[in-house]
Amino acid sequence: MNFQEYISKLRTFLSYKVFTALIYGVLALALFGILYHNVKPETFDIELFSISDKTIRSPKTIEDEVKTAEEREKAADDVARVYVFKKEMAQNRILLVQSIFDFVKEVSQESRIEGDSLDQEEEHLLLQSQLKSLKAKLTENVSEDITNSISDEKLISLLKTEAGTREKMKETVIVNVERVMNTKIREEQVAKMKELLSENIHMAGLAPYLNEIAVELGQYAIVANDIYDPVLTEERKKQAMEEVDPVKILQGQVIVQEGHLIDREIYRQLEMLGLLKSNPTSKPFIGLTVFVVIAIGALYIHFSRLQLQEDKKQNFLLLSSLIFLCSLIIMKITGLMEQLDINEIGYIFPAAMTPMLLKILINERFALIMTILLAACGSIVFHDGISGTIDVEIAVYILFSGLASVLFLSGRNERTHILRAGLFVAVTNVLIIVFLLLIGSGQVTMIEYAYYVLYALVSGILSAILTIGLLPFFEAGFGMLSTIRLIELSSPNHPLLKKILVEAPGTYHHSVMVANLAEAACDAIGANGLLARVGCYYHDVGKTKRPHFFIENQMNIENPHDRLPPETSKEIIIAHAVDGAAELRKHKMPKEIIDIAEQHHGTTLLKFFYYKAKEKNEHIDEKEYRYPGPKPQTKEAAIIGMADSVEAAVRSMTHPTSEEIHSLVHNIAQDRLSDGQLSECDLTLKEIEIVKATFCETLNGIFHSRIEYPDFKQKKVVSNGATN
Repeated sequence: MNFQEYISKLRTFLSYKVFTALIYGVLALALFGILYHNVKPETFDIELFSISDKTIRSPKTIEDEVKTAEEREKAADDVARVYVFKKEMAQNRILLVQSIFDFVKEVSQESRIEGDSLDQEEEHLLLQSQLKSLKAKLTENVSEDITNSISDEKLISLLKTEAGTREKMKETVIVNVERVMNTKIREEQVAKMKELLSENIHMAGLAPYLNEIAVELGQYAIVANDIYDPVLTEERKKQAMEEVDPVKILQGQVIVQEGHLIDREIYRQLEMLGLLKSNPTSKPFIGLTVFVVIAIGALYIHFSRLQLQEDKKQNFLLLSSLIFLCSLIIMKITGLMEQLDINEIGYIFPAAMTPMLLKILINERFALIMTILLAACGSIVFHDGISGTIDVEIAVYILFSGLASVLFLSGRNERTHILRAGLFVAVTNVLIIVFLLLIGSGQVTMIEYAYYVLYALVSGILSAILTIGLLPFFEAGFGMLSTIRLIELSSPNHPLLKKILVEAPGTYHHSVMVANLAEAACDAIGANGLLARVGCYYHDVGKTKRPHFFIENQMNIENPHDRLPPETSKEIIIAHAVDGAAELRKHKMPKEIIDIAEQHHGTTLLKFFYYKAKEKNEHIDEKEYRYPGPKPQTKEAAIIGMADSVEAAVRSMTHPTSEEIHSLVHNIAQDRLSDGQLSECDLTLKEIEIVKATFCETLNGIFHSRIEYPDFKQKKVVSNGATN
């Protein structure tokens, strides 16, 4: 039992949806399994304060949050306290001093007594009254209580001081307060500045008893004017923290050298990177699961939108999955070679194999989709020996290599064309590698350049060789009919064609003529002309079983049907379609060719034998004289059926004119249409008209009028004395 039969039995056992889900499930598990070890972080059995027995590098770039926090705290601590110098405070304190002296002057004038001097007791009472009035004024509607800072003794001294002397004292205090307050004074500098003011006032030349009063008033006015701003300081700290770049452990960075001690800092970094067996991480596996879901989802969406029969769609899914997995296995084997320390061995991977196979067997669009998925997988597999990393360069290489193969592989897809496409891919690979090396500005030696070029050339050529080698297996296993397979089947050296040529030469010639008609018509409407041609070659292979019962093989012999009853003749003629399909199955021919052999007559009526039988029995059932079918299911089968009838009919005519050919073609096509033979294929009325016109054009070219040359044996033509 071959692979295709095994799949067919499995389909009959499982429903379409179950079998499709099974394919997707197996593909997802296989993809996860193949990429599992490439994302699995390498872990080490390491203890704190032990000696490392190997050099350990970081498998990925990661932020060291602990170190980043430390650096930010350090940056915040380095920010100095922010002070704001308030210049307006100097003027405010001067005005305060002026107000004190003004209040003293005002109280003194209000309570002044005209006339004789007062005795000691009266003077004391007067001063007490003035002090009370002054303190009331100093404490009325003010933000600070001046009387708590300046003693009553000093206030009384001011009241007792003469106006002129008090004015001089006022000027001295204000000048010195202004001089001191115009400098920046912080809280811790206030005492020092007050001492400086005291020294300056003492040098101003006031009377000794006034110095103490002036100093006390001046020192009261001295306050801090360079004020600490906690809000602005906090903003500066935050800004400094934000300016600190995150501390990162870079991919490939050495965490610990071989033979070095595993201290607490190194142990913390290993733990953070998930490199300790005691603290493994599951993030890479979650990421791989997401990737697999995306890949399978892309395939599901693509196949769900294909306008194909379920069986064919399922065949394409299974075929593409197998090709994709084969490519992944080759990729995995190539990736394992990195352990041999061969530099950038991934470039030797035959990246163009999968897209070329898929373009030949399915279509160009799907080849492009799988190229993208293959490039993504390659970026995971080829990770420079560091698990869980992504190699973008190899992904670009695989992507452009696959795209080049799709672009350069011609429509005919013969083996020579595949090899030529492989050479073009190899050149493209070299250019992509040069691009990657130059844009990376890496230091690459000439020997390394030579290796890279060699890898690129081998990748392209190996892709073509593998495509040619694997193509027959996939074609045979899935019954796929590629252009290459069709070209092989069209070779006259094929055993079945040789059999037709030897045993039924008339049928062989008829098949070639029908092939010319069918191919031209199929090409005209955009159908598969090559399939039609090859199908025509084999469509009458059943006639080799009884070749002399068919008129094209009856040369200089009596027609055996003249001696047979119509019932027997009918059975012989109808049997050639069934016998042909059986013969084709025996030789394991593609399903499309077998279908053409079965369907090209559809359920048409054998009119000659039917009417012959009806002469003897008017009640004969017409169904008994019809082919068993089925009716043509494809455009190619329908066109071959019409071409078969047209060629046979025109061949039976003597010197047909173009009008006779046109009438004959039209009648045959209309007969097929009215008989319902075209009801199960997707030929449109417009396409039928194009087919008819193409038939007429081709037949006119074959049966064109010829010039009748004179018989030179009976007549001589003499011209200018020369005999011709």
